[in-house]
Amino acid sequence: MPVKDEIEARLTAAFTPELLEVVNESNRHAGHAGDDGTGESHFAIRLRSAALAPLSRLERHRAVNRALGDITRRVHALALDLG
Repeated sequence: MPVKDEIEARLTAAFTPELLEVVNESNRHAGHAGDDGTGESHFAIRLRSAALAPLSRLERHRAVNRALGDITRRVHALALDLG
């Protein structure tokens, strides 16, 4: 399964989001030290969920990282917009 699909599935299961956008930005980083050649190394995530609303910014990031599990170790960069 593509990493983008895994991210979407895990975040949907964990947070039942009102808004979820996962953008693979790996092509923008071709040749960068974090580019592993898979085309799945850099992602931007925009997520809005009532489950995250009462949390602080740091708690939101921690909750998303927990939900993503091992994905955070398999990709080089995750840009999180958890508004």
